[in-house]
Amino acid sequence: MAQTAVAKRSHPKGLPVLFATEMWERFSFYTMLAIFALYMSAGKEAGGLGLGNEWTTQIYGLYIGLVYFSPLIGGFIADRYLGIKRSVIIGGLIMMLGHFLLAFRPLPFFFSALVCLIMGNGLFKPNISTMLGNLYKKVPEKKDDGYNIFYMGINLGAFLSPLVAGTLRSLHPIHGWHYAFGAAGIGMIISVLVFLRFQKLVEEGDIPPNKGRSEEVEDNVPKIDPKVAKQRIWALIAVFVVVIFFWMAFNQQGLTLTFWANMATNTAIMPEMFSSINPAYILLLTFPLVTFWTVLRRFNKEPTTAAKIMIGMILTAGAFTIMGIAARLGGNDGHVHVNWLLGTYATITLGELCLSPMGLSLVSKLAPPKLVGTMMGGWFVATAIGGYLSGTVATIFWEKYQNSTFFFVLVGSSLFAALIMFLVLKWLNPIIHKAETEAAASAGEEQS
Repeated sequence: MAQTAVAKRSHPKGLPVLFATEMWERFSFYTMLAIFALYMSAGKEAGGLGLGNEWTTQIYGLYIGLVYFSPLIGGFIADRYLGIKRSVIIGGLIMMLGHFLLAFRPLPFFFSALVCLIMGNGLFKPNISTMLGNLYKKVPEKKDDGYNIFYMGINLGAFLSPLVAGTLRSLHPIHGWHYAFGAAGIGMIISVLVFLRFQKLVEEGDIPPNKGRSEEVEDNVPKIDPKVAKQRIWALIAVFVVVIFFWMAFNQQGLTLTFWANMATNTAIMPEMFSSINPAYILLLTFPLVTFWTVLRRFNKEPTTAAKIMIGMILTAGAFTIMGIAARLGGNDGHVHVNWLLGTYATITLGELCLSPMGLSLVSKLAPPKLVGTMMGGWFVATAIGGYLSGTVATIFWEKYQNSTFFFVLVGSSLFAALIMFLVLKWLNPIIHKAETEAAASAGEEQS
């Protein structure tokens, strides 16, 4: 009876809170990022910093790398010293300060702002994702769907931010930059206020820090055999390696796919506007995909979380197969219909939905309780490595070879990652199944 009651439960009440908190944080992040490079490179007479292209690209790359590396440190700090909820609140406040510092033009404010944004993101990003997973202790079978819905919140913010940044930027030739940066700060205020106002709904997702726990709190933290913990950590590392290949391909959206949109697509749409297509597809496709997994679950046909990641890599290969064919049909430098690009974005978005939220869910399932923040940070480090490699592979292949060759290289790398995932499925699935079974049993005990 207890298990039946669990199965009938809906998503935790804290899901909308974390959805809204993350949505407004991502709105702030992408509003800033939409004009970040332009602001650095624009001349001082136009309100920019006048740093030039070379300094702009170096600062941009360093900032992105540190933003995605910092969650590893932030996750460790949460595990060891602050706990999850306090890390989210402190991280949000530091990011809010960073966005408002960007509203001041002098360079000391600019670099101080970047430091705040990197530090705040390190505390905020891995721990809000961890908190979401912890909310599903009583309904572990719904965790994958919960991360899909949460991921939609990320992309709702990403979809709106370039529109807001562009509109505010155009209001004034000099001060428009700071209007947009100020809007990012306001978005972060809303994010923190939502979290603080409804924090009681997410209390179950908090884990106190390892250091200084009371004996009563320590007794409530699930214990795990050291050998099992080590096995699960290695399983996550294997997944991290695979998803590096995904982000290497996925991040071509801001590089070679934008170049392709500009030079080889029959469309009047400005190439930078294609950056809103991916989050728009996510908003359209998330609930149909969640419904699809739910139907399969009723017939015991739903793929495992690891299998979904493999499917995501296969879809990624399919996306760049479309681009490879388009490039061949256009003679590698001729113009083709925009539908080829739209089809590629739709396919890679489906791959992203199968892989990215599932990866976050998998970290929540497998990470040992005392290392969950650190391992969530590891996921974002894999994201950072993939982002760095996206530029490296573009540098090596895009200019030196035909466009179709470059796209088929990404097909090959994605299929290689899918093959790795296929080969380790027999090892991964029992590890994941055991973790899910233990979570379901724990949920059943709490309900009985």
